[in-house]
Amino acid sequence: MKWSFYGSSLVSAYWNGAATYYRGLIRALADRGHEVTFYEPDAYNRQENRDIPDPEWAKVHVYAPTEDGMRNALRLGAHADVIVKASGVGVLDQELESAVAGMNRPGRLVAFWDVDAPATLDRLEKDPDDPFHAVLANFDLIFTYGGGEPVSRKYRAFGAKQCVPIYNALDPTTHYRVAPDPKFAGTLGFLGNRLPDREKRVEEYFIEAAKNLAGETFVLGGSGWVDKAVPANLRYLGHIYTKEHNAFNSSTKAVLNLSRDSMASYGFSPATRVFEAAGAAACIITDHWAGIEHFLEPGTEILVARSKDEVIEIVTALTPRRAAQIGNAALKRISEQHTYSQRAALVERVLEGRFT
Repeated sequence: MKWSFYGSSLVSAYWNGAATYYRGLIRALADRGHEVTFYEPDAYNRQENRDIPDPEWAKVHVYAPTEDGMRNALRLGAHADVIVKASGVGVLDQELESAVAGMNRPGRLVAFWDVDAPATLDRLEKDPDDPFHAVLANFDLIFTYGGGEPVSRKYRAFGAKQCVPIYNALDPTTHYRVAPDPKFAGTLGFLGNRLPDREKRVEEYFIEAAKNLAGETFVLGGSGWVDKAVPANLRYLGHIYTKEHNAFNSSTKAVLNLSRDSMASYGFSPATRVFEAAGAAACIITDHWAGIEHFLEPGTEILVARSKDEVIEIVTALTPRRAAQIGNAALKRISEQHTYSQRAALVERVLEGRFT
């Protein structure tokens, strides 16, 4: 099956948290015989900050971030069996959504793939005049990055024909345990860009916890934190390229996952970082969100903190032996039940029979 996929970027994770999700899923689809062309705009300095070259398992078409560039990309991609518009392309999103939604034909399926469904749904709820209301029902299918039944139910209430969550997962060929790197050494690491709906959680669960654990080293990676006030025992490393994620996850005693506010409110939205860290057999500490146990068992495969004080309590009591036990258990569970190969198989089941 041939796919045309319009998204933010496949080759650059620079200010683009969905990159590793796209890579894992599209690579798994390619392994199952699908042909994917990924169309991405030349925007936000992503091409200057590539993490990977054009991969063997997908074609990449970079287009000018203009209306002419977009329309040429749409013309090139119109031959596909499945045409996908992802959320958050960042350039001419409204125009892309309208164009792709109008491309459905017999023998062709058009889908909207929402990598930030809680934010999209909250936006639609607050603004009845949002242009996406007018095109939503024209998509044959909505796929989402997560959100479970709460997100699917709300999408259907807004007129979606079908909404299926395709969760983040592990690509074991990309994320795995490596030798620790002294550059990333510490007690607790957090990797994530500075975003408005996550910053308060980072302040509480990570920065404030560091202030209360002056004898421990905290390590922060991600873009946008350079002017953030942090304590002396918190080391800021700037943007961490994806090729270094395994080393980051393999070098601290534990790795912290913090949800964006909108994703935590819906639940069932594990971040890509959870699966990356589990793939490296890292001991993960996460803030609480509904549905955690669907992916990892609290207490044995992941540690859950509902407040700064609980982060402090967990870190204080965590021994290297227990951290290793939890990390190994997480790796076993994720490897058996949550791989991108399994996610790609689900996508195929959803599409089965739609082209006959």
